[in-house]
Amino acid sequence: MSPRAAATDPSLSGTGPVRGLGPTGSVVLLASILIAFMAASSAPTPLYGLYREAWGFSPITLTVVFGIYAFSLLLSLLTVGALSDYIGRRPVVLASVVLQAVAMVLFILANDVPMLIAARVVQGLATGAAMSALGAALLDVNRTWGALINSVMPIVGMAIGALGSSVLVQFAPAPLHLVYVVLLGVLLIQGVVTFFLRETVRPQPGALASLRPKVRVPAQARRALMMVAPVDVAVWALGGFFLSLGPTLARVVTGEQAPVVGGLLVFTLTICGAASVLAFRNTEARRTMNIGAAALIVGIATVLAGVHTHVSFWFFAGTTIAGVGFGAAFLGAVRTVMPMALPHERAGLMAAFYVLSYFAMSLPAMVAGALVGQVGLIPTTDIYGAAVILLATAALIGSMTLRPVTPHGSTLSSR
Repeated sequence: MSPRAAATDPSLSGTGPVRGLGPTGSVVLLASILIAFMAASSAPTPLYGLYREAWGFSPITLTVVFGIYAFSLLLSLLTVGALSDYIGRRPVVLASVVLQAVAMVLFILANDVPMLIAARVVQGLATGAAMSALGAALLDVNRTWGALINSVMPIVGMAIGALGSSVLVQFAPAPLHLVYVVLLGVLLIQGVVTFFLRETVRPQPGALASLRPKVRVPAQARRALMMVAPVDVAVWALGGFFLSLGPTLARVVTGEQAPVVGGLLVFTLTICGAASVLAFRNTEARRTMNIGAAALIVGIATVLAGVHTHVSFWFFAGTTIAGVGFGAAFLGAVRTVMPMALPHERAGLMAAFYVLSYFAMSLPAMVAGALVGQVGLIPTTDIYGAAVILLATAALIGSMTLRPVTPHGSTLSSR
């Protein structure tokens, strides 16, 4: 057995602090951290309108603030995405929690766009460092629950962050600060408990070399990743639009200016996505992707109908259907790709998967921000929606014509 092949070792489940967390406690802690990180990522979304009113910036600036988070996250994934395979899960998770807490402090202190961008950069670096380590650690502790949590909890976290932030903005004092204070308190508690997280990875040489920017896709996983790429891009491009320009669009369609309207839009998309993951968790991966792609097509078409008729019912009904597609397509993609990785390859492949996802979330959203200034919000929504529909259609056709394979080359038919 090679040193790397022994990277994840059941005998290590008791290493670390003497009174460390057991498997159930570890899963709960890791899942809670994942939720907190993703809640923090969507928490600024309902505040963008207030930031614009206070500081007077344009739609392109708004999407740049949003996109810079994704780019810093990508930088982090490309450099430290596989680091936990070498030095262990616990130190990477703990460092990420500390860095995310620093980002919350920067948000609290922000009084202009450069400070807001700085907070988003630090937040992206923290999230990128955490995502692959958390995902791999969950699979180390419990493969079945880990796969489900990796699929549903990021979406649940975004839903909680968007709705919770919008409620605090509308009904609580200090609208630009309170949500970050709450998140900071949660992160500090999680940081303390992380000291008791038991390590599941035996340290290996090569940590410094692993920091060289490189997307690590195991050879046996490449075909699967290519197969799911169109639907993954469609899912996260949709998410990027809703998390950046979605609240503005919701105010235009509904005629309501309350911040909670934008938060409710993002919550609808993401919570329906989470429910979809739970509903289809026992469905075969390719079928789940097909259902997700079809729901995306129908959902976005319905959203566009609501936009042009200014009928809130159709707008939110379409968002609900698109949310089902969001969750199902993401779940199908994760369950198609991740089983291709050997234990010591999990963090690296998870990083590559998130690189694809966050490029899809950031670049189209920034292009949309530029288009809003040129052609307006509604035409930009039409163009963006049509692109997502085309990607989902391509994914649906590809899934029906291509045969996914296992690492050993046989047809992938298992769950």
